[in-house]
Amino acid sequence: MPIPEKSEQIDRISMRDKVYETLLEWIIQGDLQQGEKLLDKELAENLGVSRTPVREALRRLEDKKLVEASASRWTRVAKISRSEAELFYPIIWTLETLVVSMAMNHMTSDDLRTMETANRELKSAIAAADPMKASKADADFHDVLIKRSNNHHLSSILYDLKIKHCWMVVRYFEENTDACASVDEHNQILAAIKAKDTVQTTELIVLNWKKSMQRMLYQNDGGSNGCKPS
Repeated sequence: MPIPEKSEQIDRISMRDKVYETLLEWIIQGDLQQGEKLLDKELAENLGVSRTPVREALRRLEDKKLVEASASRWTRVAKISRSEAELFYPIIWTLETLVVSMAMNHMTSDDLRTMETANRELKSAIAAADPMKASKADADFHDVLIKRSNNHHLSSILYDLKIKHCWMVVRYFEENTDACASVDEHNQILAAIKAKDTVQTTELIVLNWKKSMQRMLYQNDGGSNGCKPS
């Protein structure tokens, strides 16, 4: 059959990554619930791909402890316990202290504006009870510093850690009654960065992570987060 001269070839690697990213997003935003069984055939049909990239994606997700399998009998979305925060939050805040030490001398006025915008979006997302947007805005705030560290090895390690953090933080914003405290903590971090105070910025970054973990572990039931958009 005739083939167009400039036909666009399907990139197998891109397709594989796209399937992985789609399944990851579905898990994080709760479209695929904790404990839900995953059938590669059903997922492949839904995504319009063969079962091979789906199986590869499920293996990658299993490596990140977001999916669990049992001797080829079943595969399901893993369950995440709030207590797991005590395991990986300290790793994140320790690595982010290193981030601050590398990033502070490279921060620009545009970086500060990006962080301010992210924090406003965080406040609005919390007020609107939108956990996905709140999670993204929170990540965007911290990512400015991470990118300014100019260390792709450190960025890669933190990215992997924050996949599970993102999954957990969506649930956190859905249930937390004092999530807006994080906005105030971010404002303090911004003030320290503007003052070019590396020591205080580091201390406030660690405090933000510690308090976020405490809010997640010991939050109260009911009530309003009291965070209104400005």
